[in-house]
Amino acid sequence: MSQLVLMMSVSLDGYFEGPEGDLGWQLIDDQLHKHFNRRLAAMSGFLDGRVTYQLMAGYWPTADQDPAATPPMVEFSRIWRDMPKTVFSRTLTHANWNTTIARAVDPQAIASLKAASASDLAVGGAVLATEFRRLDLIDEYSLYVHPVVLGRGRPLFPPSDTRTDLVLAETHTFESGVTMLRYLRH
Repeated sequence: MSQLVLMMSVSLDGYFEGPEGDLGWQLIDDQLHKHFNRRLAAMSGFLDGRVTYQLMAGYWPTADQDPAATPPMVEFSRIWRDMPKTVFSRTLTHANWNTTIARAVDPQAIASLKAASASDLAVGGAVLATEFRRLDLIDEYSLYVHPVVLGRGRPLFPPSDTRTDLVLAETHTFESGVTMLRYLRH
């Protein structure tokens, strides 16, 4: 059975987004982007919240036509465009690019999707990740810790009464100083 994998960039102090939505602190160089591409290309699908989906759909479908796009960006554009996607939204009325809209997170439907998938599924978006975590659906947490302390912003894991025990499966430090911490559910 496939696994649900949360891959998120965070600051050292645990924020996925800086003040006023700032993401400029993320160090996504070619080495890290190639790593993301390798992992995501092997997935069977992307499960995104509405905000993440709309951000991605606003750029990636045509990013490979941007003369300033790096080779890893061109590659990811194709990965994103071709990958089956499910966007979880109560308000979205239309979605393109091989996307299905789901109105709610239904654990039984997620279990069926996992069982029918040939490989892992990527979970995208902090709000969706919070709901998946609350329902104990995430099998792997791959956190990419960037060498910055933001001081404030939006935390990846808001306060919760849900405890999740994990086992460290892998670490890797990239040349930029970003460190991947890959944990599996215990």
